[in-house]
Amino acid sequence: MDFSKEIFLHNLAQTSPYPFLIPIERAEGVYLFGPDGKTYIDMISGIGVSAIGHRHPYVIKAIKDQLDKHLHVMVYGEYIQSSPNALARKLTGLLPPSLNCCYFVNSGTEANEAALKLAKRVTGRTEIISCRKSYHGSTHGSLSVSGNEIKKQAYRPLLPGVRFIDFNRPDQLEQITENTACVIMETIQGDAGVRIPDPGYLKAVRSRCDETGTLLILDEIQCGMGRTGKLFAFEHFGMVPDILTTAKAFGGGLPIGAFISSEVKMKTLSHDPLLGHITTFGGNPVCCASALATLEVIENENLLEQVEHKGKMIENLIQHPKIKEMRRIGMLFAVDFESAETVNRIVNYAKEHGVICYWFLSHPYSFRIAPPLTITEDEMIKACAVILQAIDQA
Repeated sequence: MDFSKEIFLHNLAQTSPYPFLIPIERAEGVYLFGPDGKTYIDMISGIGVSAIGHRHPYVIKAIKDQLDKHLHVMVYGEYIQSSPNALARKLTGLLPPSLNCCYFVNSGTEANEAALKLAKRVTGRTEIISCRKSYHGSTHGSLSVSGNEIKKQAYRPLLPGVRFIDFNRPDQLEQITENTACVIMETIQGDAGVRIPDPGYLKAVRSRCDETGTLLILDEIQCGMGRTGKLFAFEHFGMVPDILTTAKAFGGGLPIGAFISSEVKMKTLSHDPLLGHITTFGGNPVCCASALATLEVIENENLLEQVEHKGKMIENLIQHPKIKEMRRIGMLFAVDFESAETVNRIVNYAKEHGVICYWFLSHPYSFRIAPPLTITEDEMIKACAVILQAIDQA
């Protein structure tokens, strides 16, 4: 096995000058294992991906069963395959009737790109409204509607016709007009440090979109799939989007995303022009099998019913006078400190002592906690004890 740091740093492209640099040989449940025998508790679920833990045996069996049938056989949308069919049946059965048609893609950013295209196609409009401090992905369209200017400035010009409002500010919703094709927002702003909308805000957004004929896209790539205690976070707020995007935890560890809307809206992508959105690997049968098994694990193990209890337990376990603020919904946390340097010390100490927590890209004064929903009470106690030690020494 090759765990060469030199190969990693020089032959694999880097995303920052400061990679985490821990070698991982295998993973199981909430644990990551290094080739040197070091064990880590993954308190971030691989940035929101491993919500039912690493290598859940039910998911592994579904993947192996599909491997024995076939892998990729055709680009998306041509052949009838059991695995995408079963996933679409299951997912739409868990969603409101207006979200009854799925398009499976490869990632969260592709789901958002395609959702923007769908909104333009349906409305015939071009203006897009997004939120400041948002994060929707790093491809050009998704980056265009993300609210972090530092991440965007090196890649301009980006998509034209994008305007920004402040999240959770109902007084700014008048900026949504009959010229607006869509509003795209995260139901819970994740990268901004877990920003939770006030009661009534998303209903007000929904109402304004209805008044102006604007489509509402909710990005639940990070906050969906049970993370907040509901399968999708919009269920907390008494409203339904026109288009929903999901990825990350959706695949149970394999790469898959989806954008979901009504059948009537989705059919507009099939003509004038043909192939209004097309993807080679979207709907990959192995990834779909993994995603279906993930939904079944969440349901069969009653994970949603456990989220609030476990989230509250973690919240109680990491109380500390150095914490400036803690924001939590379900098992998604942002914990604020006085400086980015303090957060850096906490994250690195925890890593050295076998617990993985992490920063937010756009909010360096916070660190994130988002463990697998399957974490046990003993595992939470053990991990939070290390986090408290990290805060003590910061």
